[in-house]
Amino acid sequence: MTNRRSPEERKADGKARREAVPRSSHGDWSPATDRPDPVDVITSQNANRVQPLVPIRHGRMAVSPFTFYRGAAKIMASDLASTQSSGLNAQLCGDAHLANFGTYASPDRRQVFDVNDFDETLPGPWEWDLKRLVTSFVLAGRDNGHDRSDITAATTQSVASYRQAMAKFAARRTLDVWYDQVTLDEITAATPKKKDRKLLTKTAEKARSKDSLKALSKLAELVDGKYRIKSQPPLLMPLRDLSTSMDADNLREQVLGSLQSYRSTLADNRRLLFDRFELVDIAFKVVGVGSVGTRCMIVLFEGRDEDDPLFLQMKEAEASVLEDHLPKSEYEEHGERVVRGQRLMQASSDIFLGWEAVPDKHHYYWRQFHDMKGSADVASMSARRLRNYAVVCGGTLAHAHARSADTIAIAGYLGSSDRFDSAITEFAFTYADQNDRDYAAFKAAIDDGTIEADDD
Repeated sequence: MTNRRSPEERKADGKARREAVPRSSHGDWSPATDRPDPVDVITSQNANRVQPLVPIRHGRMAVSPFTFYRGAAKIMASDLASTQSSGLNAQLCGDAHLANFGTYASPDRRQVFDVNDFDETLPGPWEWDLKRLVTSFVLAGRDNGHDRSDITAATTQSVASYRQAMAKFAARRTLDVWYDQVTLDEITAATPKKKDRKLLTKTAEKARSKDSLKALSKLAELVDGKYRIKSQPPLLMPLRDLSTSMDADNLREQVLGSLQSYRSTLADNRRLLFDRFELVDIAFKVVGVGSVGTRCMIVLFEGRDEDDPLFLQMKEAEASVLEDHLPKSEYEEHGERVVRGQRLMQASSDIFLGWEAVPDKHHYYWRQFHDMKGSADVASMSARRLRNYAVVCGGTLAHAHARSADTIAIAGYLGSSDRFDSAITEFAFTYADQNDRDYAAFKAAIDDGTIEADDD
């Protein structure tokens, strides 16, 4: 049964939690005396990965403190476990940095904006996601050369946007919260500067062009009248060209076995649609920063003819980095954990999203590879654009949490003042400094040969 307390009781509960955990206390953080070595934490994740690709992961993380942060969710999960929590939980993204938000196509073909990475999803304290998001704005702002006052404005706006959105959802009817969805058109219309609106329109047009047909033109070649995926090592490697160290035969068996299991997790209508496509080719593809080295394949299917392609991505799912510090997932397969979390946090999800339903050494989930997917060019953001983006991401994260959390209690805890905003901003700067120290240790380990890093 759902919580039957009155809205007034739920709000009072949230406000009462400030006595045990004052909002200002969220600004306090210092590294534990027994804090694990950050380099050891990163390298501990490499054991089950494809070893020839591990140096690429290290190379991508070594580019800047921000790219290091993108791959260091496991480090931060350990640090967040010791931070203050109101005791109110939500379904977490688990890796809610600003590059894990973006646009994609809803089933009714609108361009929507939402959280778009769920590899670490798990129920937990909503503050953890927010702290990871806000810290990412500090690091991105530093990377872009913005001064502290501009970065402070962006981080504070991100938290304020989250707080204000949660208050808005607390006042709405349950179904209205569930159906709420941010579209790219709405973001563009609400953007004050004309030149920023023009940039968003251009970004939207580019994202609309990203579909399976566009992917076919870029990633495939016609050989003897049939399409096959191009070979572009080490980032794109068809199974036919993999070296023995990559164990191509085993990977092919995993894909074919996973495909049948995945099919069973689709709804009947989507299974019928999927069955109209025939498998054509499989390739190993390197993706992301922290995910490099996990087993990720793109699979080319053909519908009516060679001009009717469908690209799906089959991505390995490992245990969430949060599971060392929170109750383990109720789902035996990590692919199911990812998919269930995504469906809970997103207002609309990919029609081909599914998982491998048979436990094995490796767990996978499936989704469309390109479907109007777009992301912000963070590296080119001015201070103004970074601040605008912070507002959008803060409100979007609030909605993702609102779908599973007690919005009224959280809104009651947050209140209407900027006390919580200031505390999280203080935390973000403190933790960004720690991330810089971890990054320096990581770079030193590369420089002295302790770990290997390659440019891709």
